[in-house]
Amino acid sequence: MEQHILYTIAAILSVAIFTFLWRDNPFYKFAEHLVVGVSAGYFVVILVTTSLIPKLLDPAKRVLAGASTTLLDPLVVIPAILGLLLFTRFIPKYAWISRIPIAYILGVGSGAAIPLVLQTYVIQQIYPTMTLFQPGSFNGTGALVNNILILGAVLCGLAYFFFSARHEGVIGGMSKAGIWILMIGFGASFGYTVMSRISLLYGRVDFLVFEWAGPLVRLISG
Repeated sequence: MEQHILYTIAAILSVAIFTFLWRDNPFYKFAEHLVVGVSAGYFVVILVTTSLIPKLLDPAKRVLAGASTTLLDPLVVIPAILGLLLFTRFIPKYAWISRIPIAYILGVGSGAAIPLVLQTYVIQQIYPTMTLFQPGSFNGTGALVNNILILGAVLCGLAYFFFSARHEGVIGGMSKAGIWILMIGFGASFGYTVMSRISLLYGRVDFLVFEWAGPLVRLISG
């Protein structure tokens, strides 16, 4: 019975979200705000249990109790102060102080993100294209043709964005081929996105029909 109650709540919220297909309405707003609120609460709990308690409160307790065995524990006072300075944002007279921890957060975030982005979106994209032609990587004629097509597609795509030379002659032909390759890539990405959304819709309809409505009708009919 408890499962039917939970499934009924989930079904009502799903239908409330679907009502946006008709127009914006209070039922949709309620479900939307509920999702935002639950998500915010969930991430607050995650941050408290995975960051605040083990990385700040526990080391502070060890320092106060004289049980600290590492020099890193007293240093938690620095992030603690920076975190508290963020709350000066709510005091207009001292709001400028909050720029210090914000600048620190942005600096550390940028420093950590830039190498990661270069590694993920640049180096890891270039490496598979070039490593296909390394000696000893021959896996048959079909794989070689596939590798040549990939390299040609990459070069044509780059030629389309090469604006330092007029797009005529060889560069012009590669640029036109690059447009077709880009459109095929965008079309495949769009089709993949549409199919993933249809898959989500299929899963929700399957839940409403077979996991909620069907068992509920059988329960009511006895």
